[in-house]
Amino acid sequence: MDKLWAPWRNKYITQVIQENKACVFCKIFGEKKDKENYILVRTQHNYSVLNLYPYNNGHVLLVPHRHVNDLSKLKKKEREDLFDLLEATKVTLDCVLKPEGYNIGINLGRVAGAGFPGHLHVHLVPRWKGDMNFMPVTGNTKVISQSLKTLYNQLKNADKKRY
Repeated sequence: MDKLWAPWRNKYITQVIQENKACVFCKIFGEKKDKENYILVRTQHNYSVLNLYPYNNGHVLLVPHRHVNDLSKLKKKEREDLFDLLEATKVTLDCVLKPEGYNIGINLGRVAGAGFPGHLHVHLVPRWKGDMNFMPVTGNTKVISQSLKTLYNQLKNADKKRY
């Protein structure tokens, strides 16, 4: 398979690392600019945020407030809160996007695919039958059919109706 040249992604990652000298997840958590950063929900120990470079529409990251790099470093209450947030976020995605399935994953370490290996985060990726169409196969290009801003507003409105 051919590789898709995506220099914009490297610029984002190196800019975050070089300019801020801080973890992107810690940075956006501390900014308290939830709408601008697409933070959906903050709980006592974790938060959910739309992935700026999604694998699929509705790709959400669930992130502990504390900067830890492994599940074993989370306290029991943080782990419970993380998985409660995972379930609540999944319910919201079910209501808004009605996916047929999910990929849920954690990449521990750079060799496992973690773009930011220093801060644990869980990927919640909605899936639909046929979401792997010809574009990734023949053109090595993934089409995301909805803007982050539109999706963010839909998910926030759904949460308001539920609570």
